[in-house]
Amino acid sequence: MALWIVLGVVVVLFFFAIGIYNRLVALRNRFKNAFAQIDVQLKRRYDLIPNLVETAKGYLQHERGTLEAVIAARNQASAAGARAAANPGDPAAMQGLVGAETALTGTLGRFFALAEAYPDLKANQTMMQLSEELTSTENKVAFSRQAFNDAVMEYNTARETFPSVVLAGMFGFQPAQLFEITAAAEREAPKVSFK
Repeated sequence: MALWIVLGVVVVLFFFAIGIYNRLVALRNRFKNAFAQIDVQLKRRYDLIPNLVETAKGYLQHERGTLEAVIAARNQASAAGARAAANPGDPAAMQGLVGAETALTGTLGRFFALAEAYPDLKANQTMMQLSEELTSTENKVAFSRQAFNDAVMEYNTARETFPSVVLAGMFGFQPAQLFEITAAAEREAPKVSFK
C-alpha cells in the first residue's frame, strides 16, 4: 500500500514538472514571437531610411557626411537586429541592438534637423510621405517593444518563481533581456516634421 502511495506521489510530481516545463517553453516562445514583431518593424524602418537619404541627396549635396553617417548607422542597426533576431533571449545581442538603435536614432535626428534648413526638401512630396511612414513605423516599433518587454517580464517572472526556478535551472531556461533604452534623450523617436 505504501508503495502505491509513493508511486502516486512520484507520478503527480512528474506531471507537475511537465506542466511547469511546458509553461516555460510557451512563455519563451511568446517572447521570441514578440521580438519577431519588433524585427518586422525595424526592417521596415531600415528599408525606409535609404529612400529618405536618396530623396534628400539632391538637396543636401554639401552634407555628404551626414548622409553617410545615417546609412552607416542604419547598416549597423540592421546587423545588430539580425543578431538579436537569431536569439532574442541573448543579453549581449539585445544590448548590441539597443546601442545600434540609439546611434541610428541620433543620426536620424541630425539628418532631420539638417533637412529642416532646406525649404524645398521640406516641401518635397516624396520626402513628406517617407517621413510620415517613418513616424508611423516608429510608433509601431514602440508598441512592439512594449509587447516584447511584457512577454519577457512574464517569462522571467515564471522562471524565477518557485518551483519553476528549480526546473528552469535544470533545463537551461536562461533569463531574457528586456529591450529598453536607458538614457532619456535616446527614448525619443526622431522628430519628423516637414510642414
